[in-house]
Amino acid sequence: MDAKKLLDSYAAGEREFIGVNLHQINLSGADLRGANFAEADFSGADLSQANLSGCSFSRANLTDADISGANLSRANLSEVNLIGADLIRANLERTNLSRADLRGANLLLANLSSANLSEAEMSGADFSGANLKRANLIATNINEAEISGADLSKAIITEYEMSGKILHLGLSHKWVTWAGSY
Repeated sequence: MDAKKLLDSYAAGEREFIGVNLHQINLSGADLRGANFAEADFSGADLSQANLSGCSFSRANLTDADISGANLSRANLSEVNLIGADLIRANLERTNLSRADLRGANLLLANLSSANLSEAEMSGADFSGANLKRANLIATNINEAEISGADLSKAIITEYEMSGKILHLGLSHKWVTWAGSY
């Protein structure tokens, strides 16, 4: 499916795009609020500055996608593949990222406030300066992740796997729930 056909279908009221092939599609700046893209292939796609709030991307492939500056608030990204994706300054507030694969993703300055990242694979991801206030990080893997300058106040971090090079945590432990050691 190409961008024009997708946008025309959306404008006509269609919201179900389950399993569609949108490899390398350019939807920069598009408004696709509330659409269902479960199991779709967005690998290499340009979704920068798009409004994708409330969308479902469950089990979708967004490998190497450009999602910088996009609004994904309250979206369902459970079990999504975001390996190497660019999410710089993306709004992921209250987004479900449970069991997501974020290996090597760039979430510099992203807003993940109150996001559910439980059981997410985040090794090698860059969360520098990200807002992770009240985020659920239960059973996450943050090996080799960069979280310098990230705000983890009131985040729930339990049963995590953390080893390797973690730089400048700068956390106030009285505001973070920790269970385990690092």
